[in-house]
Amino acid sequence: MNQKQSISIWLCFGPILFLLFYCKSDTDTVSLLGPISVPKDNLQTVEKIKFGKQLFFDKRLSQDNSVSCATCHVPELAFTDGKKLSVGIHNRLAMRNAPTLLNVAYQKTLMFDGEVPNLEMQVLVPLKDSAEMGNQMKELIQKLRAIPKYQNQAQKIFKRDFDAYVLTRALASFQRYILSDDSPFDSYFNGNKNSISKSAERGWILFSEKMYCTKCHVPPHFTNFTTENNGLYATYEDKFDKGRFRINGDSSEIGSFKVPVLRNISQTAPYMHDGSISNLTKVLDHYSKGGKGHFNQSKIIAPFTLSNQEKIDLLEFFKSLSGTVKD
Repeated sequence: MNQKQSISIWLCFGPILFLLFYCKSDTDTVSLLGPISVPKDNLQTVEKIKFGKQLFFDKRLSQDNSVSCATCHVPELAFTDGKKLSVGIHNRLAMRNAPTLLNVAYQKTLMFDGEVPNLEMQVLVPLKDSAEMGNQMKELIQKLRAIPKYQNQAQKIFKRDFDAYVLTRALASFQRYILSDDSPFDSYFNGNKNSISKSAERGWILFSEKMYCTKCHVPPHFTNFTTENNGLYATYEDKFDKGRFRINGDSSEIGSFKVPVLRNISQTAPYMHDGSISNLTKVLDHYSKGGKGHFNQSKIIAPFTLSNQEKIDLLEFFKSLSGTVKD
């Protein structure tokens, strides 16, 4: 089955399947994203989510009380920060660009090199990273346990003193709540053909039928949840960050990074793992040239030509992927 046939089948039957399995009980709309997967030892509750939200915005989680999770994941910027590289304690530059946390609950693995299996483990990474929040966990737990409100909530919600278990489960619960599934594109797929412009509709057809985009950015999440080398650089010999190679030491993984989610993509500039591409027009230019030709570059990536109108249509389609965020 070729790509065009696959997309055609998805177009015909996708909405029906989502209607059958993922219909919301309190509205007439359908979430294309489906249910989230939640660990048995960290089921979602309102109290956990609220507790996690308090922690997410608290700068006391950093070693010098200068940085919170929300410093690098700003709600108004689709939970990114608009910087090439995030800035942590003592104005240190983080290793990578801050990815969006919207719909992170659906990610099968976390971090740009896909090495962390769940949110409970992932939240430890920025907390301990010397360029981000810079903590020693023992000291951080003592510091947060000494805050009466946090200790009381830990006892009430988790029936234990504030510890690493409480910290990671509460933060993970809040992040699983950060969802965005009501974009104009979602409405379009729920049958409201007037929810996106004709230009965006042409962009969607171009994206899904005439180009190779959906081989990596698969609807409805617009990612395939894997790592790929997208040809960003011709060589990584002079790069500190070599992607997934740093995990396994496998030369076939040099330059491989997680395929990003395209939902809310128009709000999350700059782009790529290192923030090296400033806008979506330049992203299209990169792919239209067929990448830089690194020896691990995905075979999917090939040169293409777009007219000015087609570029406009694609950008309008990208805008249609932005939705609102739960309060």
